[in-house]
Amino acid sequence: MPVTRREIFGWAMYDFANSAFATTILAVIFNQYFATVVARGERGVEFFGFHLHGASFFTFSVALSMAISAVLAPFLGAVADTSALKKRFLMIFCYLAILFTGFLYFVHEGNYWRGALFFIIANIGFACGNVYYNAFLPEISNDQNIGRISGLGWALGYIGGGGLLAINLIMLNYPNWLGFPVGYFTVQDCFLSVALWWLIFSLPTFLFLKERGQRIFLTSGRNYFIEGYQRLQHTFHRIRTFRELTKFLIAYLLYNDGIETVIVMASIFGAEVLRMETGEIILFFLMIQGIAFFGSLIFGFLADAIGNKKAIMISLGIWSFIVIWAFRLGIIWDPKTEYWILGVLAGMVMGGSQAASRSLQGIFTPDANSAEFFGFFAVSGKFASVFGPLIYGILIAITGSVQSGILSVLLFFIVGMAILLTVNEKKGREEKRNPVI
Repeated sequence: MPVTRREIFGWAMYDFANSAFATTILAVIFNQYFATVVARGERGVEFFGFHLHGASFFTFSVALSMAISAVLAPFLGAVADTSALKKRFLMIFCYLAILFTGFLYFVHEGNYWRGALFFIIANIGFACGNVYYNAFLPEISNDQNIGRISGLGWALGYIGGGGLLAINLIMLNYPNWLGFPVGYFTVQDCFLSVALWWLIFSLPTFLFLKERGQRIFLTSGRNYFIEGYQRLQHTFHRIRTFRELTKFLIAYLLYNDGIETVIVMASIFGAEVLRMETGEIILFFLMIQGIAFFGSLIFGFLADAIGNKKAIMISLGIWSFIVIWAFRLGIIWDPKTEYWILGVLAGMVMGGSQAASRSLQGIFTPDANSAEFFGFFAVSGKFASVFGPLIYGILIAITGSVQSGILSVLLFFIVGMAILLTVNEKKGREEKRNPVI
């Protein structure tokens, strides 16, 4: 079945749609609203007999949702491969996330348990849905264009996430531009807008993307969940025979820990350390989104030109520099000016590092096991999202300072880069073509 431009567009539009959740909920508005207002910031909340900083409570919520996603992802990926239902699973998790994102509209100051529950379920839907979305990439690309197609998805994602973020800025600060009085919209309206945006712009994905998997016909008395479980057991054994893929997944586990932690904590850092207002934080992330659009495209072409591994290494070097500078913020100019400069650097590499990582995973992954192996890719990413925020949250709880734990992120970048250096891209391609059964 030939791949059409319309199908590639439909696939990439899911990034455009769900990036509204990544920006407004995870990175910019909900996270700092939850940490500073719902969970009361420095005043904190009671957590099973312990008094926690609001930022710690949020990072623990992120960690729990990622842990659940990490456990579910490989099993559900195996089920999707055996039943050829990747598209249906994508739809289920997409609409689950949309529903509970909409429920965030009902979260107000002090509703930290309600907010945590709704957020955790929405984030599980977001994370698990991406397993199936990513698993379509090897099916609609080849080794020559996978970097460009992956980069296109990330680029459209930054347009989508940035587009809604700009609308949210207008809603909160300039409602008169939309014909409404000042103060008409609240942050809860922004959360509802994410659900509507995601619902509308994911439609091209479900209309144009084709399911290319081959369903395995089962004997009597068996079902796809049993088959998926047994196939997953086989994959745990088999994935070790893909040595370069295994090394890459370990490296990704570590360096993506740093990336995800920086993304989740950046707006909280701006609000707590630099006392930035919500409107200023939104502008800061809009700048990052705009730069990240071009960064994703540039790194897509760079990955195809010099190799995905080299492109990732370049991006991780820049990430390490960002973390060190953030720890010494204010060393040259005033801290807020330097924070904006760090935002420019982060925008350059944010999408590029993750797009190149997704491309390298696609190059190493057998087509027949795409959802299953991308489930392992998701496990690496989701476990990364457990440890980074968890460690950062513990350090905040101990010190009471959001800035104190920033250097912990650097360790993940350095160790991840060291392991990535051992990955042989040429051998990884050969292992895909000639797998050991």
